Amino acid sequence: CRPVNVGRPLTIGTPLENSDPVHLRSTKRSLPIALLRARETVMAPLRSMLAQSGINEQKWRVLRVLNELGPSEQTTIAEAACLLLPSLTRIMASMEKDGFIHRQTDTQDRRKTIVALQDAGRQLIKDHAAQSNLIMSQIEDSFGREKIDLLLNLLEELHQGVPAQNRP
Repeated sequence: CRPVNVGRPLTIGTPLENSDPVHLRSTKRSLPIALLRARETVMAPLRSMLAQSGINEQKWRVLRVLNELGPSEQTTIAEAACLLLPSLTRIMASMEKDGFIHRQTDTQDRRKTIVALQDAGRQLIKDHAAQSNLIMSQIEDSFGREKIDLLLNLLEELHQGVPAQNRP
């Protein structure tokens, strides 16, 4: 396989010689790309907030899930925080070392690990709660509370409508 147009200058917006365009939906109307753009719009100010404490968004999601659910099994946390279990295991090792969480083997089923927030994790949530709520209020003010509710409902409907075998 030899590269197309070797030695010829590339021109922006001009198809390469001998290249047949593959017909896909425009990236402007692609659901995966639109979801990523929306995610970045929402997450950018939250990432800035979290950078002040030196934690990333994955750790923040774990803290939020534990704050909401209380002590939980790792699989439940992974699902609720939208993380793969191997990633969660790696993240939690760091979080435990930093004193944000505590892990212990389930006394009923030794194959399971129960995770709970520690004081440092609760404090981190308290430290960022007001700013997090302010960021979300600004997004709601800009986009509209009713639209946010509709979007959340539609996204949940999409999630529930996709067969489980097609989800991670």
